[in-house]
Amino acid sequence: MFKWEKIILLKPMTYMNLSGESVVSLVNFYKIPKEDTLVLSDDIDMDFGKIRLREKGSSGGQNGLKSIAQHLGTEEFARLKIGIGRDNRYNVADWVLSKFSDEEKKGLEEVFMEGCANVEKWL
Repeated sequence: MFKWEKIILLKPMTYMNLSGESVVSLVNFYKIPKEDTLVLSDDIDMDFGKIRLREKGSSGGQNGLKSIAQHLGTEEFARLKIGIGRDNRYNVADWVLSKFSDEEKKGLEEVFMEGCANVEKWL
């Protein structure tokens, strides 16, 4: 509960490109309106730590968001994108799955706080 709002958190345990299966199962089971769904995702095209909250939008090429939109049958769900930046020395999969650098770790608390503030704003 958050300010009298019931909140359900889901962390799909599938591969990212199959995450829509988990999301649609939860949405259908609990009869959650799609517009009451907020998806958090990383974004390699945003600088590390940057956060963007959108009420709806495209997947932007992110396979997890594509899967969710496909399974929900709409792109009309909110998303909170968290920038992880891009390092062209690595292929995308290796970069996305890599550990944070010591410098990035120092900024994580601020990123978490801003992310939480955006979730609260959305609620």
